[in-house]
Amino acid sequence: MNSDGPVLLLDSASLWFRAFYGVPSSLTADDGTPVNAVRGFCDMVARLVRARQPSRVVACLDRDWRPAFRVRALPSYKAHRVDTSSGIDPSDPTVGGGPDAEAAPAELGVQVPVILEVLAAAGIPTAGAEGFEADDVIGTLASSEATSAVEVVSGDRDLLQLVRDEPTPVRVVYIARGVSKYEVYGPEEVAARYGVPVARAGDGYAEMAMLRGDPSDGLPGVPGVGEKTAAQVVSKFDSWADLVGAVVEGGDPRLSAAVRTKLVKAAPYLTVAPEVVLVAKDAPIDWTGTARTLPHEAADPDALAALAERWSLTGSVDRLSSALAGREA
Repeated sequence: MNSDGPVLLLDSASLWFRAFYGVPSSLTADDGTPVNAVRGFCDMVARLVRARQPSRVVACLDRDWRPAFRVRALPSYKAHRVDTSSGIDPSDPTVGGGPDAEAAPAELGVQVPVILEVLAAAGIPTAGAEGFEADDVIGTLASSEATSAVEVVSGDRDLLQLVRDEPTPVRVVYIARGVSKYEVYGPEEVAARYGVPVARAGDGYAEMAMLRGDPSDGLPGVPGVGEKTAAQVVSKFDSWADLVGAVVEGGDPRLSAAVRTKLVKAAPYLTVAPEVVLVAKDAPIDWTGTARTLPHEAADPDALAALAERWSLTGSVDRLSSALAGREA
């Protein structure tokens, strides 16, 4: 354990979805139950712990992948993901509310409870919040951390809005290309990649995302305003309120006539977009597990050994345990 290391906040569903689709489905327990996501998840966490040397790890969970407050603000939010014909409830927290929750196969759903049992036995705490997404849990924990650096592990670029230098650094370990090819984003990297001001890279990214939109989340954005134009517009203003004020009042030289016309037409959307896009920073966190430092030893060694035996996870559990203890794999 590195006592000076960052707090590692895991976007758990992002990890186990990638594990499920990245590890062969032929990996099963003795009774034929698939365990590819469990194995992949354990191996990903082990690799991240070794690479990032955290002082603490928290697995953050979705309690509601499509929160009511976001749907009230924007009914199209993730609406296309609701598929009642599949027989799978995408709001089921055991499915995890991942990027394709409406199509989450049963072969993944049965593995999530096992992952949670392994985390509990290993001593890695989980955090969730009723009525909120994992993004909101991560946003709340990251924004409230006053002593340690924070590293957010996710394949969801929405969380780039959290990067900051002060009062404590927050970085995003972006795993869209896989855990072995992760990229670390701070304010400078976000500014360089997306063309937003480095001085307010996190807020600037969120504002750019509101204007650009995101079809995968049912976020319409402003028609005719792409990522490049959105970044240019955001860079001219000090805040979202400043931008919206310029749209409403008119005559602001920072907006061209053509861009302002597009923004005026989208004014109702601009009003509700922050409630949908910005992660909550005051979610009511509920915890499982009590570890506040990286566990050198399993919280329940007997339970962890039993899980490894029952689900044919010996290799992956050993790698995870070794990483947490700082031993060679």
